[in-house]
Amino acid sequence: MLLRRMKAKVYGRVQGVGFRRFVQINAIRLGIKGYAKNLDDGTVEVVAEGYEEALEKLLDYLRQGPPLAKVEKVDYEMEDYKGEFDSFETY
Repeated sequence: MLLRRMKAKVYGRVQGVGFRRFVQINAIRLGIKGYAKNLDDGTVEVVAEGYEEALEKLLDYLRQGPPLAKVEKVDYEMEDYKGEFDSFETY
């Protein structure tokens, strides 16, 4: 099992609809650490670290979103694990 880091940017109606909390709940459940943050351009940035299989599952959640969200697209890249987070936060 490989530890990885994923950086994702989520486009669509993803602010003000409980998106970050939805990501946080699922990330914690999957044992993932990092953060979800609203950006000024209306997107949500997610930086997450954990096992690759768990990150793939989180990516599925990002594409789906909570009921009020409308995800148009998710850009992401996998990187080397850095181990810089102690929990999963929202900003």
